Amino acid sequence: MKRLAIPILAGLVAVALVGLLAYGLASRSTTDSLAQAVADGRFPPAPSRTMPVLGSEETASVAALRGQVVLLNFWASWCIPCRDEAPVLERAQRQLVAADAGSVLGVTVDDSPPASLRFVDQHNIGFPSVRDVGSELGKRYDTSGVPETFLIDRQGRIVALRRGPIDDAWVKSALGRVL
Repeated sequence: MKRLAIPILAGLVAVALVGLLAYGLASRSTTDSLAQAVADGRFPPAPSRTMPVLGSEETASVAALRGQVVLLNFWASWCIPCRDEAPVLERAQRQLVAADAGSVLGVTVDDSPPASLRFVDQHNIGFPSVRDVGSELGKRYDTSGVPETFLIDRQGRIVALRRGPIDDAWVKSALGRVL
């Protein structure tokens, strides 16, 4: 009987591991799924969450900006590419405001409020930023790092995204879709 117990137990463990692997693969949301949906022209609704505005007692959310174009940018003060794209985002903010179309909305990631506020001051950032406490919003956008940027149209759908730094050419192309 002992000789049969070990192979049966090993077989059950193997079946359980295969089942866990299959479940994990089936339920896993990858960063490619959102990008693929946008690339296929299936513009998913932009996730939203109410979060504290950096340096303020106020709160903000993507949902509260519905009806406006939103360039949502996940950033951190310790991120070197974020420093490089800060002027690009500021130019996009000025363009959106001048067109009375919307706003850039920054989302700080894994950053202390004092460090984030110093970053805003050092880079003359005029667009609002919110603090994603617990990375809850980042999880809904399947973010894997910073910077990551999502263009949300007036209907609240993600119509373009970039996982990595953006430049003026990307902003011009992306905003051209919604302005």
